[in-house]
Amino acid sequence: MPDTISSTISPEGSLEILSQHEVSRLHDTSRTGLHDLLRRCALAVLNCGNPTDDSVALMEAYQDFDIEVIPQDRGVRLKLTNAPAEAFVDGKMIRGIREHISSILRDIVYVYNEIQTHRRFDLTTGEGTTNAVFHILRKAGTLKPGRDPSLVVCWGGHSISREEYEYSKDVGYHLGLRELDICTGCGPGAMKGPMKGANVAHAKQRRHQGRYLGVSEPGIIAAEAPNPIVNELVVMPDIEKRLEAFVRLGHGIIVFPGGVGTAEEILYLLGILLHPQNSDMELPVIFTGPADSADYFRRIDEFLVYTLGEEVRRLYRIIIDNPTEVARTMRKGVDTVTDYRKTRQDAFYYNWRLNIDRHFQEPFAPTHEAMAGLALHRQQPVHELAANLRRAFSGIVAGNVKEHGIRAIQAHGPFELHAEPELMTRLDELLTSFVAQGRMKLAGDYEPCYRLA
Repeated sequence: MPDTISSTISPEGSLEILSQHEVSRLHDTSRTGLHDLLRRCALAVLNCGNPTDDSVALMEAYQDFDIEVIPQDRGVRLKLTNAPAEAFVDGKMIRGIREHISSILRDIVYVYNEIQTHRRFDLTTGEGTTNAVFHILRKAGTLKPGRDPSLVVCWGGHSISREEYEYSKDVGYHLGLRELDICTGCGPGAMKGPMKGANVAHAKQRRHQGRYLGVSEPGIIAAEAPNPIVNELVVMPDIEKRLEAFVRLGHGIIVFPGGVGTAEEILYLLGILLHPQNSDMELPVIFTGPADSADYFRRIDEFLVYTLGEEVRRLYRIIIDNPTEVARTMRKGVDTVTDYRKTRQDAFYYNWRLNIDRHFQEPFAPTHEAMAGLALHRQQPVHELAANLRRAFSGIVAGNVKEHGIRAIQAHGPFELHAEPELMTRLDELLTSFVAQGRMKLAGDYEPCYRLA
């Protein structure tokens, strides 16, 4: 049995007093309650030192763990029972972990009370969804009106080689030397490396307010807890709003080697940028990795050109094995974004001008039926194909690391995907290369959660 500690803590940072109804919801263990969501996310954060992406195994290892919200006159306390001992030093919880748990509690309560059950946000429309994303970010204190553009979104795999991890850290270091900040999905691997590198560089440059922003959603947090360097954490209610938060917050995007999750993010981004209304949008995008990753990006590039057309190549640049060039190129790109937004009097802190089609905003529940019904053929507009491919990869991510996806696979077998023959061949080659390169799972043998029919 793992070592555990029971303790009662005060949330770190600002957390408003909760109403009796809010506390009741957090205690509610029914399907409509919030207790199970809070428990799963809190356990993952407390277990952040353990390199695992199997949320089911984590929950089974700590079956006796529980978290209870205790209301008090001056706020709330959190009672933790049988929490992972690694989250504590000499019986006292590590401060960064306490901050992350507080952020999760804040966002779960806010999203339920003010977004999901509030009439002012019509989540069936593009405007309503974008507004909701804005308000969640504002509530979390993520929007910084007084700062010049500097936020570089870094995407990449959680299951990468040591060489790729060190490379991502080196890129982060050179970004930090150029006073750029980091925003990631906040998990391990290529999400952790850039933050570690930038953290060292910011110290050298005496950048005392360096930003290490993690944007996640409950299903991912339950599998990949925020890494300890994250000093701003915001939890979006679903993957679609999380991805929208990235592209509206970021002033540039760097993609490191990864697997299906990274492919999902790439398709989301390029599908949006290919929309005619975004033809003049300034948003630098760089794909990069060490020399051994060249084949990975070659395969990605070929797949993108086949599915989305030759035009897609104008939207990104591939730079292999040159962290300094990556950072210089991104610095120039962010400066161009600054001039672009100044000219149009756009906000630096939230990209309102970017047009996001509803195909990229509508939540996708990766059930077996939904996965089998995806339209994976080229007889449709490019942005719709990109959206459907994104959904396919999202479903595979769920089957790989998210509790509900893992349990669905255990109960009903692998997801089944249907595509036109040539597209099926290309998709099979891409996914097979991810498996062969060990990009699907942090530890243990990978058993595919999908089959191509």
